[in-house]
Amino acid sequence: MYQYNEFDKAFLLNRAAQFRDQIERWQDGRLSEDAFRPLRLQNGWYVQRHAPMLRVAVPYGELSSAQLRVLARVAREYDAPEADVYRQALDAQRKLGTVRLPTHHAHFTTRTNVQFNWIPLAKAADVMDLLATVDMHGIQTSGNCIRNISCDERAGVAPDEIADPRPFAEIMRQWTTLHPEFAFLPRKFKIAITGADDDRAATQWHDVGLRLRRGENGELGFRVTVGGGMGRTPVIGTVLREFLPWQHIMNYIEAVVRVYNQYGRRDNKYKARIKILVKAEGQKYIDEVEEEFRQIVEHDGGPHTIPRGELERVSAYFAQPVADSVARPVDPAARQAIHDAALHNPPFARWLKRNVARHKNPLLCIVTLSFKRLLQAPGDASADQLDHLADLVDSFSAGEARVTHTQNIVLPWVHENDLLALWEAAREVGLASANVNLLTDMIACPGGDFCALANARSLPISQAITERYQDMDELEDIGEVDLHISGCINSCGHHHSGHIGILGVDKDGSEWYQVTLGGSDGSHASGDAQPGKVIGPSFSAHEVPDVIEAVLRTYVERRTHSGSARETFIETVRRIGPEPFKAAAHAVRTPVEVPA
Repeated sequence: MYQYNEFDKAFLLNRAAQFRDQIERWQDGRLSEDAFRPLRLQNGWYVQRHAPMLRVAVPYGELSSAQLRVLARVAREYDAPEADVYRQALDAQRKLGTVRLPTHHAHFTTRTNVQFNWIPLAKAADVMDLLATVDMHGIQTSGNCIRNISCDERAGVAPDEIADPRPFAEIMRQWTTLHPEFAFLPRKFKIAITGADDDRAATQWHDVGLRLRRGENGELGFRVTVGGGMGRTPVIGTVLREFLPWQHIMNYIEAVVRVYNQYGRRDNKYKARIKILVKAEGQKYIDEVEEEFRQIVEHDGGPHTIPRGELERVSAYFAQPVADSVARPVDPAARQAIHDAALHNPPFARWLKRNVARHKNPLLCIVTLSFKRLLQAPGDASADQLDHLADLVDSFSAGEARVTHTQNIVLPWVHENDLLALWEAAREVGLASANVNLLTDMIACPGGDFCALANARSLPISQAITERYQDMDELEDIGEVDLHISGCINSCGHHHSGHIGILGVDKDGSEWYQVTLGGSDGSHASGDAQPGKVIGPSFSAHEVPDVIEAVLRTYVERRTHSGSARETFIETVRRIGPEPFKAAAHAVRTPVEVPA
């Protein structure tokens, strides 16, 4: 993992001290609410439906065990609202028929950040001081700036990787942090990067998507897409360069952002994202970027060209750990014990199949730990679970974990010898759900339970579906399905890219849900990135689980088989189209009585 130097550490401590001073001036009236608002947002502090929300940056998804323990401490000691605030929130939920507002929790987001939903602003400075002790902060997790750079959670360890993208992500993180030209853009700006053949970072759905590749002569470079995004207008990114030499990636991003900063809409926030500019201007935008890039390189001398020595320096931080748990040889007795356990223990065998992936080092494995289970919302982790996770990371993954955009945790350095011991330890603390890539491994935003922007709640819908599908044999028979749920059109739950997408909408003050089919994030399992298609009018909350069941039943009835292989859900949807699923879904609608 990258280690902050003395400059980085001093910067974070100074920033925390500045924020403490800003809070104190706001509290005693020397700083107005309007003046304080942009200052708290620049440090990751929002005010949500019931209480403040803190978003902590996790650059390219990497977390150390020490950072996990501090996040656990923040959850345990600070993520609890004042009594009257919590009572009002519960009263609001009771009117909607459910009460589920956990405290002392962290929430992993689809952009690999960590959020807390209940920390009072009066304690915000103490939290930022604590986070700074382990090189964490909320800088540029909000606002119209370049946000946290996300990455493939298997970066540096995946066997299908062309090159490790993390050194580039770290160099770009340093460059974009507090860059004056990137801090006041027309709208927020998100970058994703991968070095693998399989696009696990959903790069085409980002403002800038970067994919490492080799050129004709074997040289390393980037495929650059620009203008992807979800929200009100789902758009797949446009290819600006099929191959850009790696040295110039920051020069090129600067050209992309300069043109956006000059021509992006500032009069209408719904049309301010770069995707709107790229879609409206097309080739003209591309030509403007290429000319700006030429000027930066030829006229300005390419000031942000990455020297090879700098890449090598940063890359050294991301070498394989030398810990004994990683470096030791395979023990034949341990291998036999794992084989025997898989033969006689179906839950362990299922976990090996679902949660364990190949590593570029044949002695090691990539293990995904899922928090997703009954009565626990996707992305949520309690303080105790975070502490348990830190222990597992220390014992089995050389002190390092990764957050995924599917709201799970990856242990990237697990030795083959330790798989059985890891499973047993994870099972004891409730972190051994063997559901990765299955229906209950769904993505969901916090929705209307917490977010002031949401039109409907996401968490009760995710729990209702999870409760209905508890039979692991049934889930395995259905196979891999990406189910994504968003509480509003902003699409924090990535509903557009789900094989099945669920979007909360408001109808005269009531919660309804729109269902889409056929979306994809661009990974091999899902095919080319594309938004799902709506299957008719929206459904009430109590109808949604029946709708999902009807859709999946239609798939099981209509899928084809070829020998032992069978068609996946997304393959069936694309082969037969949405109409059979639409008919099945609307057959379960509850008749509505029309007043006389």
